Order: sequence, then structure tokens, then C-alpha cells
Amino acid sequence: MSMSVASGDSTQLTWHRHLTARAAAGTARLLIRLPPRRLRRFLEVTGAGTRPATEEQALAARAAVVTVSSRCAGQGCLQRSVATVLLCQLRGVRPDWCTGVRTQPFIAHAWVEVGGKPVGESDDVRLFHTLMSVRRPVRGLPR
Repeated sequence: MSMSVASGDSTQLTWHRHLTARAAAGTARLLIRLPPRRLRRFLEVTGAGTRPATEEQALAARAAVVTVSSRCAGQGCLQRSVATVLLCQLRGVRPDWCTGVRTQPFIAHAWVEVGGKPVGESDDVRLFHTLMSVRRPVRGLPR
């Protein structure tokens, strides 16, 4: 899974934010070794009880993990997206997590969304067909 990162800026982080971003990136590196079904289940369970993330919260979390991890800053879209979700969850919010593919040319990618809008991604991500996602259930509708 890979795709170019839209934002290569490094962000100034407080020591606490730096440590939590590093922890999220490190944990994500371990979690991405899980089979996809188990990774999705883990994100569903750990995200229970969280509020929806705002675009700003998700973008700040993404910028933090990109700042502390060269893998997340580069071609590690799966690790970057999982770390972003984990960092948001530490703050009691959660963006939607998505993985998908496009066929021409074939490429897989993972990203986060808020309100159906990809966060921190180039417009190319709209060409992907979502294959797996962890989304917050809409109130009043069954999952």
C-alpha cells in the first residue's frame, strides 16, 4: 500500500504530543502486522465511546505522526492511517479509517476521513474504491 503524501511539513510538537505521537506510530507498526479482519476489529473495539473527530483534529494527529515517524511520512500509508486513528482515540475522538484500491494503475492505499472527506490526502484518493473501513455508526441507524 502506498501513495504520495500530500503534506510533507514537519510540525512543532510539545514533548507530550511528541511522545504520544511516537507511541501511536510504534503501536501502529505492530498492529499493521495483524490480519486485516483483526485490525479492523481492534479499531472498532478501541474506538467505542469516542466522539467523531473534526477535520482539524484528524489533520493535527496526522501531522504529528508524520513528524515523528519517517515510515508514516513516506510510503507507509497503512501505518500512518492507523497511527492517526490511534492518536485521535487517545483524545476521545475518532476519524473514519479506510483502505481501498484503484485499478488503473493498480495500487492499494489506506487513509482517514472525516465526514466522508479524506484528511491530508491528494485528490487522487477519490479514485480509490473502499474495500474496508471502520466508520462511526450514524445515530439511530443500525451498524
